[in-house]
Amino acid sequence: MQKIYICRHGETAWNITKQHTSYTDIALTDTGIKQAASLKNRLKNKKFSAVLTSPYERAKKTCELAGFEGIIENDLVEWNYGDYEGMTTKQIQIEIPDWSVFKYGCKGGESIDDVTKRGYNIVKKLSEIKGDVLIFTHGHFSRVLIACWLKLTAKEGRYFASSNASLSILGYEHSEPILKLLNDTSHLKTS
Repeated sequence: MQKIYICRHGETAWNITKQHTSYTDIALTDTGIKQAASLKNRLKNKKFSAVLTSPYERAKKTCELAGFEGIIENDLVEWNYGDYEGMTTKQIQIEIPDWSVFKYGCKGGESIDDVTKRGYNIVKKLSEIKGDVLIFTHGHFSRVLIACWLKLTAKEGRYFASSNASLSILGYEHSEPILKLLNDTSHLKTS
């Protein structure tokens, strides 16, 4: 049965400062480059029917450094943070004390419903591909995608983790969608 391999991009400067990064096209740090390259060894013996990547440089570069040429898939972009772009959670919580992206969505950006629809759109596209698929995307959106794969909404993405250059695997058991691996970073320990 089909497996979906989800790789989050390597570290960026805004990951270090904990700034929300969606449409700002920021490059990988030196550490992020090493993290992305470590995925090459982790994935070297895998065969994929399709390799898809977000159009943002941090995801495309991670894909390239992992040894793959990805097809751009615009629906794999990060959750659009709108007015919160470049802000930290602490800064946003000055205005909304209990804010989280999974609870409120983003003012001037994507709502929870918007990003859930996009997640389900990707799940539908994946179901039309025969064989395993490798995806390079972003932190919050990878969590949304996992939730949608499991027939949940973006809100439930709060229950999953996605570290820089991590690998998660989606699959099936008895034709039911399951999460086979979450947030694996074991390949980073050897780089």
